[in-house]
Amino acid sequence: MEQAKKKIVHKVKPAAAAPRLERVAAYCRVSTDLDGQRTSLEAQEEAFRAQIAARPEWELVGVYSDDGVSGTRAQNRPGFQRMIRDCEAGKIDYIVTKSISRFARNTMECLSYVRHLQSVGTQLLFQKENIDTGTAFSEMLLTVMAAFAQEESRSLSENLKWGIRKRFAEGKEKRVFVFGYLHLF
Repeated sequence: MEQAKKKIVHKVKPAAAAPRLERVAAYCRVSTDLDGQRTSLEAQEEAFRAQIAARPEWELVGVYSDDGVSGTRAQNRPGFQRMIRDCEAGKIDYIVTKSISRFARNTMECLSYVRHLQSVGTQLLFQKENIDTGTAFSEMLLTVMAAFAQEESRSLSENLKWGIRKRFAEGKEKRVFVFGYLHLF
């Protein structure tokens, strides 16, 4: 009787897959196109690039920005719209922005975009308020903070209108240069 030969089998462990990096984008906005604001926008963009580069688990997708555009209507912000399209295309996992008021100044629009982005798999981090939409508590806090941002915008507008009416009532003129011509109001 011949002894059966045993086959030796070596189990090979599969190589551990490298953890997937979070694809992170930043959003910046300034509401006027004054030189000081342009400097602020450039500083924000550079700061976000550095913050994202400092996190080894993050991969920078891009810095999206709008220069000299109000945050009250997203449809008027081309950088914001491009970022939303990239999220819908599955290119962005996470958006970092300075504050809720930089993201949107309209409560309903802010919440609508946050919910839409979450539905396509994108979370947001609002640094100033320390709100991460990936947490359950963030929706309620975001609602309150977005309402404050909207009210701040409305209040600024009302203050400007009040100042103009007060100058008119006092008989003070406002000089506005339009296309090289002086126009008195």
